[in-house]
Amino acid sequence: MNAKKLINSKTAAFFSVIFSALLIGAGVFLLKDRRYMLISLGIVFLSFVPFAMIFEGRKPRAREITVTAVMIAIGVVGRAAFFMVPQFKPMTAVVIISGIALGRETGFAVGSMSAFVSNMLAGQGPWTPWQMFALGLIGFISGIIFTDRNFQSKKILVCIYGFFASFVVYGVILDTSSVMMTVYEMNFQTVLSVYLLGIPFNLIHGVSTFLFLMLIGNSMIRKLSRIKNKFGILLCN
Repeated sequence: MNAKKLINSKTAAFFSVIFSALLIGAGVFLLKDRRYMLISLGIVFLSFVPFAMIFEGRKPRAREITVTAVMIAIGVVGRAAFFMVPQFKPMTAVVIISGIALGRETGFAVGSMSAFVSNMLAGQGPWTPWQMFALGLIGFISGIIFTDRNFQSKKILVCIYGFFASFVVYGVILDTSSVMMTVYEMNFQTVLSVYLLGIPFNLIHGVSTFLFLMLIGNSMIRKLSRIKNKFGILLCN
């Protein structure tokens, strides 16, 4: 991949994140959360724009798409397996691992698609675009901050990052969606109460991400790195 295509894919990934946020804003303020599936499909499209840039000028191989699809499936299955425990899910850990091992573009795609597909089981709603954006953003940021080459030496740091990404990034974005969907008379007290009520759930989510990264982080990143290096796929970092 030459420098021009690498720059194009990174630029496309950045603008995919920005336009996803703008789509959510349009859904809330212009469409009143009534076209959430349309917004969700828009984010799905934006998630794969960077891949179109990566594949520009060469024939994409099935194994490159397969690895991404497998990570999405693992995230969906992980969420379904722990459905009985609110917020205690491995899905965010899988998204972070995808971003670290396969690059920011893949991290964003795995995050947004995992939320979209898993909601086929959990239930679609106005919250879906917010979940897609939050998880996609976490995968994107993970690919920027960390690489698979130094995960072992920074494992604790990555786990701490996973906690704060779940607690702050995902938590604040989803709590903001709750404010938009449930608070009709905006004032400091009511808005603050929504964020305070979300703290226990965000705390559980953060702890679960920390634990799953500790348990599966090494093995998954090692296997993904071996696949990437062996077949030369998804070299997006």
